[in-house]
Amino acid sequence: QPQIVESGGGLVQAGGSLRLSCAASGFTLDYYSVTWFRQAPGKEREGISCISFRGTSKNYDDSVKGRFTISRDNAKNTVYLQMSNLNPEDTAVYYCAAEVELYEACALAGVYEHWGQGTQVTVSS
Repeated sequence: QPQIVESGGGLVQAGGSLRLSCAASGFTLDYYSVTWFRQAPGKEREGISCISFRGTSKNYDDSVKGRFTISRDNAKNTVYLQMSNLNPEDTAVYYCAAEVELYEACALAGVYEHWGQGTQVTVSS
């Protein structure tokens, strides 16, 4: 059964780093762009970063630009989000989602075929 599992979340102090993983099973991510979302308590879910299916196109929301880096390893069927210089405003549940793409592109919003269950990231001040 196709599924996506996020991992790597946890508790970190402000200024620290975490690397999130988005691992797919039961299907290949080769033809999917992947977007990372986050949802903080009381706020709407927001797309923060995406990567095209070959990894040549990447986008970032302004709130994470310069601090977060998205990458993928198709051989491992996994997408990563390296998060650095974290601050308490980054506290949220982080989700990844996969969208079939015909072109080498990605967007921070779309129609996603697969979603993960989320991983909690908590940044203490």
